[in-house]
Amino acid sequence: MPILIGSIILYEMVLLSANIDPVVSKFVLLSAIIIIVGFVLRLLKQPSIVTYMIVGVIVGPLGLGIITDENLITNLGSLGLVLLLFFIGMEIHLPSLIASWRVSILGTTLQVIISIAIIWLLGSYFNWKMNQIIMIGFVISLSSTAVILKLLQEQDELQTKLGQNVLGILLAQDVLIVPMLITLGYLSGKQPSSAESIKQIIGGLIIIGVIGYILKKKEIRLPFRTAIAKDHEMQVFVAFTLCFGFALLTAYLELSAALGAFIGGIVLSAAKSTRWVHDSLSAFKVFFVALFFVSIGMLIDLQFIHNNLLTIGILVALVLIVNSGINALVMKPFSENWKSSLYAGVLLSQIGEFSFILGSIGYKSGIIQDYAYQIIISTISLTLLLSPLWISIFKKLLFRGKIG
Repeated sequence: MPILIGSIILYEMVLLSANIDPVVSKFVLLSAIIIIVGFVLRLLKQPSIVTYMIVGVIVGPLGLGIITDENLITNLGSLGLVLLLFFIGMEIHLPSLIASWRVSILGTTLQVIISIAIIWLLGSYFNWKMNQIIMIGFVISLSSTAVILKLLQEQDELQTKLGQNVLGILLAQDVLIVPMLITLGYLSGKQPSSAESIKQIIGGLIIIGVIGYILKKKEIRLPFRTAIAKDHEMQVFVAFTLCFGFALLTAYLELSAALGAFIGGIVLSAAKSTRWVHDSLSAFKVFFVALFFVSIGMLIDLQFIHNNLLTIGILVALVLIVNSGINALVMKPFSENWKSSLYAGVLLSQIGEFSFILGSIGYKSGIIQDYAYQIIISTISLTLLLSPLWISIFKKLLFRGKIG
């Protein structure tokens, strides 16, 4: 802590005494704080996700106020989510993922239905309106793609049967965000235009077409493949274009940009071109994924949490426990034993980053008011922050060896 405080004081002195670009200086300070906090948490055997979120709390406008431009960090952080899904797509064996469609579709549908049912029981007691019940049910039913995939990668579990089942659930949730947004629009009295609906249909057909083409061809060949392989600088720009090109296309078609990046990764995987793409973009992925989690940490209002500690604490505990139970029950028919299904449920226990979007839309459309919105934001943020510890505890209780 003294080192951290000293670094901040030194930063302020240098900034006042020199004509330095404030954006650059803030990113340098942010990197330094990540190094210091990360070193301490590594000694405590905590994953890097926790480091980034704690740093977000420290540097954000609700912390020490070192970084007050939330839009800058949030926009850059969103690139991290896109890059993360792009890299995951490159590691996917599409036929195997398609073969487990029952886990993805049936599992996700059951999870959403059960979540809404539980909120309905709770809402009946508190006299919540049906649109509030459905919105909150949607919010808690989405898990964090970014948190879970990063943990699975760090623990070398992504390619296991359990990891693939969890991945299928996450991808189905990412696709489901589109009809959820449409539903919230109807609940708030705002219906999507015909142009938006047409775009979404076209986007869905394009994705189905790309997947069908890859399954039929098994392997595809990129144009100028040989020339690209010999030019490292060109590889960087080609990799960026493929990743964010797919992301922009699906975003334009009113679908998730992260979903488009994932499809782009699958295309490159089928083209057997993942090695040079990984080498070109790996460092960018680390930086922007870190910013994504820092941006989540910046949303945590410690004063609001302190003033509503009991309410938020109960909600966070209920979310982690109930979501773990729901997802364990959902995953049991697709798992070999209860230990694996319970571990999968714990992995999916936190509320995901896309729930911030649902909460924001619910707030702006009047479905929920300011206090409820702050409660939702705090609960989502804390489940994301605490989920690595929650997962680690259950993993140690359930398994002693490597998960298969």
